[in-house]
Amino acid sequence: MDPALLAAVLAFVAVGGVGLAFSGGGSQPVTATKRVKQVAGTQKSDRRNQAVENAALKRRQSTQEALKDLANSEKQSRKRRYSVKGQIAQAGIKLTLTQYWMMAGAAAAVLTIAGLIIQGPIGAAMGFFIGLFGLPRWVLGFMVGGRQKKFASQLADSIDVIVRGVKSGLPLGQCLRIIAAESPEPLRSEFQQLVDSQAMGVPLETGMQRMYDHMPLPEVNFFSIVLIIQQKTGGNLSESLGNLSSVLRSRKLMVEKVKALSAEAKASAMIIGSLPVCVGGLVYFTRPAYIGVLFEHPVGHLILMGCVVLMSAGIFIMHKMVNFKF
Repeated sequence: MDPALLAAVLAFVAVGGVGLAFSGGGSQPVTATKRVKQVAGTQKSDRRNQAVENAALKRRQSTQEALKDLANSEKQSRKRRYSVKGQIAQAGIKLTLTQYWMMAGAAAAVLTIAGLIIQGPIGAAMGFFIGLFGLPRWVLGFMVGGRQKKFASQLADSIDVIVRGVKSGLPLGQCLRIIAAESPEPLRSEFQQLVDSQAMGVPLETGMQRMYDHMPLPEVNFFSIVLIIQQKTGGNLSESLGNLSSVLRSRKLMVEKVKALSAEAKASAMIIGSLPVCVGGLVYFTRPAYIGVLFEHPVGHLILMGCVVLMSAGIFIMHKMVNFKF
């Protein structure tokens, strides 16, 4: 072979080997760098996802703890709400327990005398019991029911005020003060007590619990849960309260619809329940000797007792049939 040709081939092979070596050595560091960047990015993404999961877990735990605290507070305050003092506070009247029992005693004395004149000792005992325990609690219940209906009808509007105030940048405390200053009764007095307790340093949870003691309504309970959970876990307060306002308005529409659908059944139940009493009263005033046997003869006493039991059972059943809880 020609020595010149051989030298040329060897030179070509040498140059190709050097180029291949340089190209292979340069690609390896580039690939390793890419892998390091990919691993670092994966680790950052994993840490970010773990942080998000931890935050969500802490928020769920805080929410569960807040709901447990509210449930415990509900059990503890249930007895206070159904006491005489709690009923007076719910009615929104300035009356002490001493004054209440004095008025109940006066009503019991009047009804005792009237029962003694009309029916004798049995009538006196019934008049005393009704005047001391029945009539005052019935009046309190009537006042409480009317006040709660007004409060429930106004609460959705007050929540809308808070939503608009929070969206415009006002703090929650300022929104509560606006409601306490510009809302009608009984919303004004309840929110004024909440604002005063906040000014004295009372926690929001305690202030909302006092409001719920004065107004034991599901709407107030929902409102309290939203505020307390948002305070402990954070979140979009305006969005949460906006959804609550929509729920309360839908609930009110459903209540009115149920009342309209059950009005005929309630009227029928009232007529059927009051008919025997009205007929008995008319017979007593028109023919007292005819119906007086029921009050004078022992068999008549048994018949009256059976009538009272059966009428009470019938009224109770009709009440359950036409009374809807939601």
